[in-house]
Amino acid sequence: MLSRREMLRRTGTGFGMLGLGSLLAEQSARAGLATVDSSNPLAPRAPHFEPKAKRVIFLFMNGGPSHVDTFDYKPALKEQEGKSGPGGKFMPSPFKFAKYGESGIEMSELYPHLSNCADDLCVIRSMHTTTPNHEPGLFMMNSGSQQPIRPSLGSWLTYGLGSENQNLPGYVVLCPGKPVVGPALWGNSFLPGIYQGTHINNSKIDPRQVIGHLNNKHLTTPEQRKVLDVLQAMNEKHLTARGQDIELEARIASLEMAFRMQFEAQDAFDVSLESAATRTAYGEGEFANGCLIARRLVERGVRMVQLYYGAGQPWDAHGDIMDHKRDAGKSDQPIAALLQDLKSRGMLDETLILWGGEFGRTPAAQGSKGRDHHHTGFTVWMAGGGVKGGLTYGATDEVGVNAVENRMDVHDLHATILHLMGLDHTKLTYRYSGRDFRLTDVHGSVATSILA
Repeated sequence: MLSRREMLRRTGTGFGMLGLGSLLAEQSARAGLATVDSSNPLAPRAPHFEPKAKRVIFLFMNGGPSHVDTFDYKPALKEQEGKSGPGGKFMPSPFKFAKYGESGIEMSELYPHLSNCADDLCVIRSMHTTTPNHEPGLFMMNSGSQQPIRPSLGSWLTYGLGSENQNLPGYVVLCPGKPVVGPALWGNSFLPGIYQGTHINNSKIDPRQVIGHLNNKHLTTPEQRKVLDVLQAMNEKHLTARGQDIELEARIASLEMAFRMQFEAQDAFDVSLESAATRTAYGEGEFANGCLIARRLVERGVRMVQLYYGAGQPWDAHGDIMDHKRDAGKSDQPIAALLQDLKSRGMLDETLILWGGEFGRTPAAQGSKGRDHHHTGFTVWMAGGGVKGGLTYGATDEVGVNAVENRMDVHDLHATILHLMGLDHTKLTYRYSGRDFRLTDVHGSVATSILA
């Protein structure tokens, strides 16, 4: 059995491959981007227009944090307490709220450190999505589709823009274990394999444990280079014989990346190289170390870092909303330190920070003290990277059930992120299975009101 590419290569004295090569070259032109360098697909590429941000850090609170207990104060819930609401009886937040910063952004007592950064935050209170279930919600927030059949946001970004550091992956995912779904959340799907996320288990911060398999204890660097050159020559010969093979191309690129990572990756993941004052500012724990590593990675040119709060779905507070005190307590100081650290280094303006989960939680109680999943109105926030600080955008109704003002769905969020990175979401496409795909499918509008 011959593949279509192999048939084109063998018939008509190979002229079919010339036509195919032309079609492949048009892939980048169709997306309005510079042609991908086949020898280095992660080389930096020019965006569609001047970007406001150069890199993204996505702080993912998997499980679904409650908007009415964090950034969307609803005093009307006290008045409605005990009355029937969606999925139960309305329950006011047990946490106190106050206004912070010159902007007066309302935040709960769960974030005493982050409240000092209120004027850097753009709080979006009008998010909504299509489903209240974890798996499709996770896929939607990460790839714009409820099904595991689309490339992730980070894969689209590295496909569109490449990476500014060729010795590290362009897209790194830090998660101590895996979320409910796992690797499909940072997968490349039909995009070339070099654009998939590289998962690092940040529960172990010793760089020799995290990436120790990159070290060769038996060969010197020049000897490794010779071995790899022979192996790559064999792979290239195999690739020539097979015609285009995206999986083999990805393997060739990954071997080169692994070789180069030996010289920079261990340094990037070694938080002990930071000053004592910096480590103290971030605090202790795997999430704190993850925030610090995220800053070290974007500082070295990694295009996108996604940091999951924990394995599984830790923010899933069905039994007791007071569990949010535990989770916010572990993440508040590191997030504030990350924002302040980037700002002090002059990096925040070009680094887009995104905080949020796959959905929110109900304003009504589940049982006596918990909250169920909620998707028709919830909150995310952004900072840096070209968004207005000290801003609240959109609103839910008086009890926090539905987004009612400046409603923003996930496609709008993705379109806005791409815009901040200098990419037109309607033009960033990839030809697959006979049609052009894009992150936002046929949807999405840029929230121009939040742009600085």
